[in-house]
Amino acid sequence: MSSVPLSGVLLCFDDERTVAQACANHTGLALAVVERHRFPDGEVKVRLPAALPPRVVVWRGLHQPNEKLVELMLVARAARTLGAQHLTLVAPYLAYMRQDIAFNPGEAVSQRIVGAFLADLFDAVITVDPHLHRVATLQEAIPVRDAMVLDGAPLLSDHIATQCTADVLLIGPDEESLQWVAQAARRHGWEHGVCRKTRHGDREVDIELPTLAVRGRAVVLMDDVASSGHTLARAAALLREAGAASVDVAVTHALFAEGAVALIREAGVDRLWSTDCIPHPSNAVSIVPAVAARLRGL
Repeated sequence: MSSVPLSGVLLCFDDERTVAQACANHTGLALAVVERHRFPDGEVKVRLPAALPPRVVVWRGLHQPNEKLVELMLVARAARTLGAQHLTLVAPYLAYMRQDIAFNPGEAVSQRIVGAFLADLFDAVITVDPHLHRVATLQEAIPVRDAMVLDGAPLLSDHIATQCTADVLLIGPDEESLQWVAQAARRHGWEHGVCRKTRHGDREVDIELPTLAVRGRAVVLMDDVASSGHTLARAAALLREAGAASVDVAVTHALFAEGAVALIREAGVDRLWSTDCIPHPSNAVSIVPAVAARLRGL
């Protein structure tokens, strides 16, 4: 990667200052923290630097997204008036991507709506492992010229390789995880498979293990997102019952609702690793170098 510093400013919010500062250090962009003030009625006021250069990058993960989307609208519009000519959004986690069709009459297709909203604000978007299943590219969901996707699976698999000395078996908790699991397994020549999942609600799932030899093996459950933890916990419990020597978990996006980590631990998971797409105690792999490389390529 070139060591020539980029010209421009990286804007972030205080809760993501650490990871944004790391990105600024990698790129040479100047870091500026957006100030926020909340009024008693819930409205938010944001304050940016008084003047901005032509190139501005905004780092904002969109977990717990609703208020953040309003903040992004305020920041992006204000940045244009303060001198920004090219705006890049680095959103390691993208919200509202799951609802990509109307499953029932009258449902809003949030992927199209939020995607168009972001495309109206930014010239480029960088994200990691977005939840896209019925569209082929991120650009279909967010119609900007530069819509870039980074893969968390290779980063996680390289970390797993440093932590597991025995023969690794990668397992995805459901069929949708196959693309991440297969990519990670190919990188290190590991065997892999995925569970079959039947969901009865947000917190009720039935899991069927793949027909692979499990007994005595080091198994790693891998997925793009972990939220309630129920799918991972059920899969881990079944793997333990099947005789797995160890069960670890590696995820790109550590959303983890309250109680999720405890649930997974109680099911027999030994170690829990995630990328720093979302700040969490399980963060073990940094996406910053990959993001910095994409920023340099713009």
